[in-house]
Amino acid sequence: MTVDADNARPAPRALFTPLTLRGITLNNRAGVSPMCTYGARDGLVSDFHLVHLGRFAFGGAGLVIVEATAIEPRGRISHHDLGLWDDAQLDGMRRLATFLSAHGAVPGIQLAHAGRRASVREPWFAGAPLDASDAAAGWAPWPVVGPSAIPAGPDWPLPHALDAHEIADSVAAWAAAATRAAAAGFRFVELHGAHGYLLHSFLSPVSNVRDDDYGGDALRRMRYPLEVIRAVRAALPDDVVLSYRVSAVDGILDGGLGLDDVAEFARHAVAAGVDVIDTSSGGISADRSTDTRVRRGFAFHADFARELKARTGAIVACVGFIVDPEQASRLIEDGDADIVLLGREMLDDPNWVHHARRSHADDEFDHWEPRYGSALGPRLGALRRLADAGETPLTRFEQPARL
Repeated sequence: MTVDADNARPAPRALFTPLTLRGITLNNRAGVSPMCTYGARDGLVSDFHLVHLGRFAFGGAGLVIVEATAIEPRGRISHHDLGLWDDAQLDGMRRLATFLSAHGAVPGIQLAHAGRRASVREPWFAGAPLDASDAAAGWAPWPVVGPSAIPAGPDWPLPHALDAHEIADSVAAWAAAATRAAAAGFRFVELHGAHGYLLHSFLSPVSNVRDDDYGGDALRRMRYPLEVIRAVRAALPDDVVLSYRVSAVDGILDGGLGLDDVAEFARHAVAAGVDVIDTSSGGISADRSTDTRVRRGFAFHADFARELKARTGAIVACVGFIVDPEQASRLIEDGDADIVLLGREMLDDPNWVHHARRSHADDEFDHWEPRYGSALGPRLGALRRLADAGETPLTRFEQPARL
C-alpha cells in the first residue's frame, strides 16, 4: 500500500478514486446494482423506495441505480414494478434522484422491458407466470411480447411477435422513458439488455427466429437494441451517462450467445452511444433443464468483464458475488473492471463502502453523513481506549462488580 507523503496517510485504493464520465463524477467506484423490490403500485415510487435506496447514499456508494423500471405497463416483470411510462410517475422519481444526489451518490436508473419474461409473480412466490388464481385475487396476467412466438420456458405464455410498426412504437417508448428519467434528475441511465428481457431476446438466436430485418444473422438481430440505444442516446442530455447491461453469455450450451457474439454486439453498442457496459450473464431461458447458467463463485463475471473491456475499450462495470473490499479493489486495480456493483451485499450492509474505506485505512468517518460521523468518531475512540485497557463487552461478567 502506497503512502501519501503530504498527510502521511495511505493513498486511496483504486476503489476510492473518482471516475468522471460525460462530466458526471462518481466519488468512488463502488455502486449499488439495480435490485427489483416489487414494492410499487401503478409504477409509482413509495416511501419504501426512498428509504431503501437512500440508505445506500448515506452508506457512501458512489452510484445508486434504481431497480428495473418499466418503459410501458406490459414491460413490467410483475404488477409491482416501478415505471416511467407516464408523467404521473415523475414526481416520485424526482424525489429519489434529488435525495440520492444531495447525499453524495450519482443517481442512476435502469430502464427495462421484460418482454416474454413479463407477467410473473414475485420471487418469493417462485417468480412463476401469473395464472387464473392470480386473476381471481385481483392480479390478472397480461399478454407478453417478444421477437418471435417462442415462450420463455415450459408452461410460460406464448409471446406475441412484435411487427415492424410495434417495434417502432417500442423504440419511441424507450426514448420517452429516458426523457422522463433525465427530467427527474437521473445522471446515469442504464438499459436492461440482459436476463432474457426484451432487448436480450432480440439479440439471442434462442428467442429470435425472425426472417425479416430484425432477425436472422447477428447484425439483423442487433438491429432493435441498437435502434433503442441510438434513440435513447438522442433523448438524453449530453451530460447523462448511458449504460447497457449485457448477459455476456446466454448460458445455453447449444445455440445460445457466447462471449464472442456479445463482445461484437458491445462494440456496436459503444459506437451507437453506450458509455458503460454492465456485465452480467444468463437468463435467456426459463427452462431449468436446459439453462446451464454460469457457476456462481466469487466475482463470477470478472473474466467476462475483463474481456469486454479489452475488446471494446469501454468503461466496464462488474456485478456478481463481490463481497470483500480487497476483492473489489483488486478487480479495478488488475483491470477487470472500472466500476464494481454490489447488490445483496449492500442489502446486508448498507454501510459497506464506509466499512471498506476503514478496512483500507483510507479514513475513519471523514466520508460519513456528518450526523452519523460526528457521533461515531468519539464512539470509536472510546472503544479503542477500552480495548487498550484490556476491557471487552464481557468484562463485567468476568470480574466482581466495581462501584
